[in-house]
Amino acid sequence: MEGKREKLLTRIADTMKELADCVNSSTPRLEVHRLVHGCRVGYPFVGCLGLPFKFAQMESSSKVNDLKNGARPDDTLETMIDREIEQECAKKPYSGSRSLIRVKRSIIMLRVMFEQMLSSRENSIEGAVSKSYEQSFAAYHGWATRTAVFASLPALPTRAKLMKKLHENEVSMTTKMQSFVDSSALVVQYIDSLFHSRELVEELLELI
Repeated sequence: MEGKREKLLTRIADTMKELADCVNSSTPRLEVHRLVHGCRVGYPFVGCLGLPFKFAQMESSSKVNDLKNGARPDDTLETMIDREIEQECAKKPYSGSRSLIRVKRSIIMLRVMFEQMLSSRENSIEGAVSKSYEQSFAAYHGWATRTAVFASLPALPTRAKLMKKLHENEVSMTTKMQSFVDSSALVVQYIDSLFHSRELVEELLELI
């Protein structure tokens, strides 16, 4: 267990870099199973934020499972979306397309959190987590959920305690966070392009 935890942030950054390499090419292609695996690698990090954010870990897991269940074993994101459009089921609850949008928000939340932590060296990470939630999930959660999230912020570990949990120092942590920020931006951009090129995103967002 100790060895796995020690390499957690490295695994998160390296896995997202692998996903970015898949889409940052002249022939971009990303298999659903690769994205599912990449997201699951990040689950333990959410757990490092403490018990109050266990719900975020569970919600992320649920959406990733929905994405996996909505796809065929050999699906790419593109083939999954195109098939659901053809079958007129992209807008249905728990479709792969709708689940993909929700999974994308989980990636954005982690990216924004890392961006905020990179831009500020404050020991408190409350501001970073609050900003990341506001820019990813807040608009799609009800009042009760938003209230619970913001009420949980004071229970977050400090930057120093988080580094200790991750077995990182300031230099190693910021290097890996920056790598994730750069790679995840490419992955999110690719996902967005798949929906915008099919004029589907606005209709789906209205349903989520």
